[in-house]
Amino acid sequence: MINQDFFLALDELERQKGISKDEFLSALENALCIAYKKNSGESSAVEVKLNAEKNSIKIYSVRTVVEEVVDSEKEISLQDAQEIKKSYKVGDQITAEIKSKDFGRIAAQTAKQVLLQKLREIEHENTVNEFEDKEGELMACTVRRIEDGNVYVEIGGNQIEGVLMPRDQVPGEKYELNQKINVYVKRVKNTGRLAQIVVSRTANGLVKRLFENEVPEIKQGIVLVKGVARDPGQRTKIAIYSEDPSVDAVGACVGNKGARVNAIVSELGGEKIDIIPWSENPLEYISSALSPARVIKVVQTGDESAMAVVPDDKLSLAIGRSGQNARLAVRLTGWKIDVKSESVAIKELEELGLGESSEEADE
Repeated sequence: MINQDFFLALDELERQKGISKDEFLSALENALCIAYKKNSGESSAVEVKLNAEKNSIKIYSVRTVVEEVVDSEKEISLQDAQEIKKSYKVGDQITAEIKSKDFGRIAAQTAKQVLLQKLREIEHENTVNEFEDKEGELMACTVRRIEDGNVYVEIGGNQIEGVLMPRDQVPGEKYELNQKINVYVKRVKNTGRLAQIVVSRTANGLVKRLFENEVPEIKQGIVLVKGVARDPGQRTKIAIYSEDPSVDAVGACVGNKGARVNAIVSELGGEKIDIIPWSENPLEYISSALSPARVIKVVQTGDESAMAVVPDDKLSLAIGRSGQNARLAVRLTGWKIDVKSESVAIKELEELGLGESSEEADE
């Protein structure tokens, strides 16, 4: 039966979980009405009253005073009502306590069910409220379990569960129970009664947020991140820019003796990072994006397409293993880039009517 301990437990839940005691009691009263009627088979109107001060719970039948009774379980005639109390009139409601030996058992079972449901609802609400404005943020979390390839993490102040799906895990990166990791909040999936925080270690936004944390100039808006292109676990290119010519944007991101960028590389498990100075001149931007290769020249060959000319012995470096370097440069700049060795490019550019001597190109 519900007793003093039950009401004390509600006080504790209100403090720990943020469940309103009054809200819970209201929900419990409604649930108890339904449970009692289902258990007793009665269709009459009933009310349940919980009194936290007296640690009591009582159930009442409710009948409405009418001139002519149609439903005896829900109505009472004016004549019968006035025999109970002469002041009753049509439309008044008469309540009478129901004594039921089964009600204590019903109350205990229903209280447990409603409590569990309320806990689920409040956890869902807290999850949505806490994370609805956290999408796109970097958050620290702890690995709690690994099932079917998914990594489930504990995240946020309310210890909400997030999921790191296989597609959001860095290839080759290992996760262990109780491991502390940083994740990027991709989205909050709010489907009915369920809320799920989808997090990522592969998102470009993860790199951007890590730089914001490590480089004060980015957080202050002095240095801007203009773009990120990434092959998770292997290489990232990040384009940065400062409108203040006195600020060395690349130097700010690298840090003293490489301290800032090295901290980010370490967080990403050794992933290589190319810090690219952004330029409003797309050809200049493309040249920088192909770093670490030296580019002799970049020639526009069409609408947002260009040929990048590199020394013959730097072609493989410019293209990268499996085309990675060139591919990331394309993603970063948004241009189609055809990387050519100098010896091949001279002939092709002449055929296109864009050629010039190698001496002029070197200039």
